[in-house]
Amino acid sequence: MAGKGTKKERGDTRRRIQDVALELFVRNGYEKTSLREIAEILEVSKPAIYYHFKSKEDILLSIFQDLSRPVDDIISWGRQQPRSLETKQEILRRYSAALEASVPLVRFLRENEATLRDLKVGKEFGQQMTTIGEMLTDSDTSLTGQLRCMSALLTLHFGTFALPSIPGDAQEKRSALLEITMEMMAAAYPEEA
Repeated sequence: MAGKGTKKERGDTRRRIQDVALELFVRNGYEKTSLREIAEILEVSKPAIYYHFKSKEDILLSIFQDLSRPVDDIISWGRQQPRSLETKQEILRRYSAALEASVPLVRFLRENEATLRDLKVGKEFGQQMTTIGEMLTDSDTSLTGQLRCMSALLTLHFGTFALPSIPGDAQEKRSALLEITMEMMAAAYPEEA
């Protein structure tokens, strides 16, 4: 029985480290956040953090996996679907839900773009965005249509980041943002809309 409590405590500590680290990464930036600061806020020693994570980048990678898994699932699902407007819009719906569940991480990604380019997390995130973008467009889509598709994806990203600063009901704001991205996607494929 003691083993279960210990495993739960390790899981709780790991989650607390991730939560505090993400909060500091968002507030101070990745580069300006140290493991010492994370340990001080948690009131633990640095070795306690090293028990769970090898490095600051390892903490970030574990946090990123929370967004990465649903996006990988979206990509896997999308590859098995017909390349229709309906599929593309469903990809955006699912991606919107994944972003909504990870707003602090989205904020961190946006505010630390330069740093992320050099980290494994940034490269993986960039690859996922490239793949989603490719799934939203077709080679025979007009240039204007392709740009609308990419703009829909970027609008979803920027909007998710910006929504908290816009007054109003959170669910209404998310619905309005999704509606705008759906309209952009439909405008890219007028023959299917």
